Amino acid sequence: MAAAGIQNLLAAFGAIAEDLGLEAVLERVAAAACQLADARFGALGVIGPDQRLSHFITVGLDGGEIRRIGPLPTGHGVLGLLITEPQPLRLADLRRHPLAFGFPAYHPQMTSFLGVPIRVHDRVFGNLYLTEKNGEVDFSDTDEQLMVALASAAGVAIENSRLFDESTRRTRWLEGGLDAVQELLGQHDDARNELELLAQNALHASQSIVAVVLRDFDHHRGLICEAAEGIEAAAFLGRRSTDDSALRELTASAKPVLLTGDDVARILPGAPAGMIGSALCSRFPDQGDRRFLVVGRAPGGTSFSEVDHGMMRAFTSQVSLALELLRVHRQREQEAVFGDRDRIARDLHDLVIQRLFAAGLSIQSLRKYTTDPEPLERIATVTRELDATIRELRDTIYSLRSIPQASPTFTSSVFTLVADAFDGHDLEPVIQLSGPLDGALDGEKADHVRAVLLEGLSNALRHADACRITVTLRALQEHLELRITDDGRGFERTGRSSGLANMQRRAELCKGRFSITSRRGGGTEIALDVPLDVPPGGRRAD
Repeated sequence: MAAAGIQNLLAAFGAIAEDLGLEAVLERVAAAACQLADARFGALGVIGPDQRLSHFITVGLDGGEIRRIGPLPTGHGVLGLLITEPQPLRLADLRRHPLAFGFPAYHPQMTSFLGVPIRVHDRVFGNLYLTEKNGEVDFSDTDEQLMVALASAAGVAIENSRLFDESTRRTRWLEGGLDAVQELLGQHDDARNELELLAQNALHASQSIVAVVLRDFDHHRGLICEAAEGIEAAAFLGRRSTDDSALRELTASAKPVLLTGDDVARILPGAPAGMIGSALCSRFPDQGDRRFLVVGRAPGGTSFSEVDHGMMRAFTSQVSLALELLRVHRQREQEAVFGDRDRIARDLHDLVIQRLFAAGLSIQSLRKYTTDPEPLERIATVTRELDATIRELRDTIYSLRSIPQASPTFTSSVFTLVADAFDGHDLEPVIQLSGPLDGALDGEKADHVRAVLLEGLSNALRHADACRITVTLRALQEHLELRITDDGRGFERTGRSSGLANMQRRAELCKGRFSITSRRGGGTEIALDVPLDVPPGGRRAD
């Protein structure tokens, strides 16, 4: 090997070692090979698990030429020969080889060819391909020796890049999980609920284009998307999948499940066609196996590795623990509030009512000291007012003590209410929740909101003849918004309906605003705005 060849080889070694990123290393290897062997065209093909070329990086063709040629090679013909027989291959005329395929339209003609496998330890990682040696001569023995040496160095660089890439992925997942736990327990973002925070952190940790949280209410109601972040998130949010086979696949394994684009289409109806190439799904442990995290990447994007599988499982475990701590914290706060209410109820019963009763008896004893009708009437009036006050206090005591010590969250009750309302109907609901709804409403206001929701859904299902009904609930800084919209036939209000009157009355009890917008053939929107006593996420003095 000439001194100039060794010098060029050392320069190529230095070039491929300048960057630790795997994609950058592959590009540098292909470019260095072309320069070292004085070839016009070069490529590096990465062999995938199916023994086909999963990546194909080219040198010598610009973007316009690549687009005109069409799909990149996957490992047929001569390129596939190096996969099945990983040995250096040198040809004077590529077109005359028995396995040669015809070139596609707009593909430049290529004659001389040199192919060399790239090994990482004892595994063939991919192949280096060179064609069209400048000067219209064949590749020489020296070129082959240089390429074999370069491929050996490339194998080391690729292994280092792979280890660096794995370390970077682990760090990103760990940081994402830590950030998610801190935000969930700290609730620093009052405009987002815990599932939205979770999806946002999973999106960044996984380097995906979309992240969604699915919930399984039971095997008859299917999966509902509770939160979504990323591209076209609104297309997933609130949609329900009733594909039982998809649900069985997700619940069959405790480990993350790799999904294809077709799998995602079954699990997340409404996703734009071709948007997601692959996805990774993991159950949340300790959540009753009822919630799932799905992260998806675009077609042609970086595939999910074994590191992603393991780190996603660790991420969901971290977040699941934080969600459980958050639930226990809220339950303790609720129990503390109920304890205060029990104490107040006891004090009202044991002290206040007894004193009022004693005061009433004392006032009635004054009747023996006078026979004047006017003072007697005043005594009777005061006695009746005291009796009425005692009855009201007893009603208050009963209401304080009748609050259940363990109640479902507001969002859970909304999902259950909507699922029950749509039970028996072919129409699928779309539910979109946003903000910290579970901490925004007290018991009475929550009851009124649920009553308006149930009445609105009932009217839409019975009378609208709609193809789509959407429920939107948002907890904002100062008020809660409920919107029920349908694309049905609409109506013109000609009289006072008992259902509409009931919803209006519920809004008044909440000190909120209620409105209905509808027109013939243009659908209907029911809107309820309820003021909040404190900003969502703040502590409430009960």
